[in-house]
Amino acid sequence: MDQDAETVYLAEYQPPAYLIESVGLTFRLHPTQTRVLSDIRFTPNPALSGKRDLRLDGESLRLISAAVDGTEIAVTPDARGLTIPAASLPDGAFAFACEVEISPATNTALEGLYMSNGLYCTQCEAEGFRKITFYPDRPDVMAPFHVRIESDLPVLLSNGDPVGAGPGWAEWHDPWPKPSYLFALVAGDLVSHSDFFRTRSGQQVELNIWVRPGDEGKCDYAMDSLKRAMKWDEDTYGREYDLDIFNIVAVDDFNMGAMENKGLNIFNSKYVLALPETATDDDFARIEAIIAHEYFHNWTGNRITCRDWFQLCLKEGLTVFRDQGFSGDMRSHAVKRIEDVLTLRARQFREDGGPLAHPVRPDHYQEINNFYTATVYEKGAEVIGMLKRLVGDDDYRRALDLYFDRHDGDAATIEDWLKVFEDTTGRDLTQFKRWYTDAGTPRLSVEEDWIDGRYTLHFTQETPPTPGQPEKPPRVIPIAVGLLNPNGDEVVPTRVLEMTEARQSFSFDGLGSRPVASILRGFSAPVVLNRATTAAERAFLLAHDTDPFNKWEAGRSLAKEVLARMVTEGGAPAPDYLAALDAMLRDDSLDPAFRALAMRLPGEDDMAQTLFEAGQTPDPDCINNARSALARAIAERLGDTLTGLYDAMLTPGPYSAEAGAAGRRALRLAALGYLGRIDGGARARAQFAAADNMTDQIGALASLLEIGEGAAELAAFHDRWQADRLVLDKWFGLQVMLAEPDRAADTAERLTAHPAFDWKNPNRFRAVIGALSANAAGFHHRSGAGYRFVADWLIRLDPVNPQTAARMSTAFETWRRYDADRQGMIRAELARIRATPGLSRDLAEMTARMLGA
Repeated sequence: MDQDAETVYLAEYQPPAYLIESVGLTFRLHPTQTRVLSDIRFTPNPALSGKRDLRLDGESLRLISAAVDGTEIAVTPDARGLTIPAASLPDGAFAFACEVEISPATNTALEGLYMSNGLYCTQCEAEGFRKITFYPDRPDVMAPFHVRIESDLPVLLSNGDPVGAGPGWAEWHDPWPKPSYLFALVAGDLVSHSDFFRTRSGQQVELNIWVRPGDEGKCDYAMDSLKRAMKWDEDTYGREYDLDIFNIVAVDDFNMGAMENKGLNIFNSKYVLALPETATDDDFARIEAIIAHEYFHNWTGNRITCRDWFQLCLKEGLTVFRDQGFSGDMRSHAVKRIEDVLTLRARQFREDGGPLAHPVRPDHYQEINNFYTATVYEKGAEVIGMLKRLVGDDDYRRALDLYFDRHDGDAATIEDWLKVFEDTTGRDLTQFKRWYTDAGTPRLSVEEDWIDGRYTLHFTQETPPTPGQPEKPPRVIPIAVGLLNPNGDEVVPTRVLEMTEARQSFSFDGLGSRPVASILRGFSAPVVLNRATTAAERAFLLAHDTDPFNKWEAGRSLAKEVLARMVTEGGAPAPDYLAALDAMLRDDSLDPAFRALAMRLPGEDDMAQTLFEAGQTPDPDCINNARSALARAIAERLGDTLTGLYDAMLTPGPYSAEAGAAGRRALRLAALGYLGRIDGGARARAQFAAADNMTDQIGALASLLEIGEGAAELAAFHDRWQADRLVLDKWFGLQVMLAEPDRAADTAERLTAHPAFDWKNPNRFRAVIGALSANAAGFHHRSGAGYRFVADWLIRLDPVNPQTAARMSTAFETWRRYDADRQGMIRAELARIRATPGLSRDLAEMTARMLGA
């Protein structure tokens, strides 16, 4: 285990002793002996008094030479960097120069400068730049960079604008001060898909998406998404692009989705490359969202960055909120909101309810890579959304304008962010700040009474204990409420109630009859709503609620109630539920994409959490069996409706990725998934054979695999797509995710022996090992085989790529939900991982937190 895993605390933040005026870097590229020459102009921080040592971060570097103001100095690096004593430094500004040697080809961690199939590329967030050269590798040290790259490779890229090039070299200059985590370099045999964008002030920006030869025809949608995102940011936030060129590079080996390096975004190739034949509708939507997310970082992350890594949610939460707004405008706000809440509940609520719970702004960490979490990203975006709901659209825009004006070029904090809203609106946001400082998902309980035309809602809020935070004071919770008459008419439109106390009541007067309340419309706060309602009331809301989210939520609650009863008591689903579902599916006034979401059954992990919160011990096998039984019952009882939808939603003409066509395909595939359970897969086989796009083809294949069929189609899919690395990831993942629980671990084991299983590639590793953890009944099979399999592979991956290993370890985070036997097996595997000699600090921290050490 890494014995140097010291804990870093927010309360101990100290400003940098030295600031940087300019950075010059020269790279002489070589697979195993790259030389990096740095020339950095330092100046003492005027905010501090006294002369201080200069501490530079550095890891896995071979120091060749170092000099101060041209005079060579003798300095010996330690494991984490080097220190130049104050006595060896001039009193004022000075130049530090050094030369180091690094080995990109053997850098399998994919942090710093590494190689991906002959391509040099970088990933410096959060602390990867220290693996390139010695530097104060922290986000509050910002400087302009000038970079020279020397190599015989045809394409040499870095941040900013190109300022010179010749045979074997290229130079780039980025005039905008940036922290080291935004540095980027790419060199290799690449071709560009090019276009341009003219900003509203008239500047023409060159746009390039750089890919491997042969992939240039798969960039149209990514380029279109980029141009739409640039236009949207101008129209919605008043933000223009600020360089002459914007480059995107697609690489195959990448730990994350993408990286917003200034002027040179580096992307996991799966979020760039797309053709109708190779990418699904979901792939197209993700490409659109992630392209936008990284571009939006140009202002919320780059021009204004975070002071320290504890403020990570400042750039990520805000940028996620922005990309959600963009996707809603491009597609459907109602559908997007439901999808976002599904993600939040599946990932962040799970995180908030277990041993890995932490505040949106953590107050300590050992390895910052472990805090790129759903809490920081998705819950961080929810906090922005609540703030916007409370202050209103106009004041939100005014506050954002002030934020950009006041903090452009700054490394800012959450306090800076909240202060612009206080200054804009006059509000005191002290209590609201608890959303940033307190972990856990609040439980919001509600009771109601009706007396002489007055309808009153009585709310109680409570947040369960989380690690290090046993008790929490009440938060500000915006509760969007609407009231419906018994005939279905809306009598009180949406009103936002601002709850600030542990117990608080809100009354509505002058009503002619007792209303039905629609509470937490639009999911106005990331809370768990506990409300005693009847099945009839939920069916009423499913039929009549004017709020799309709560209409969907009513159907979801009905399905959960039915499933929970089937898990614990057995039997058939209630006819009232099937009738309500049938009526919703037949309502052609509803968006097909909405109906597709509404007919999707709650997932097995979701049901496990639901049962656990109800005080029961979830049995993964029982949940799996009940879910299958409910799906078959729906198919048998609603067969005519499903057949009609399947036929009606056929989209004629050539494939289109636009939202309307995608929604029709989603509803058609949802119907197919049920129909396969009563037609033996006949429709799915026919659709697979006739499909002219990946959405229809893989949807049909999934429908077959779900009913234990499709062996011939699976083989045909492999034969057709085995040369396409991204499509083959789908082939790997689908088999494991849809395997029968007692065969899931064996299926994953078998696939790891496949010649195309490259376990050092993060996408391929996630496609198999990640897919097993997503197969809840398979992963939690009573034999413990799933636990052992995942633990074995995490131990194997950790010394090669600790960041991916640590993130994948969250498969074990819900172990406290289950029975004593499963708990014992998971604890044993976590302890085995933790006892592994040489364990990285990434995985060591995660296992310690999950075990409660």
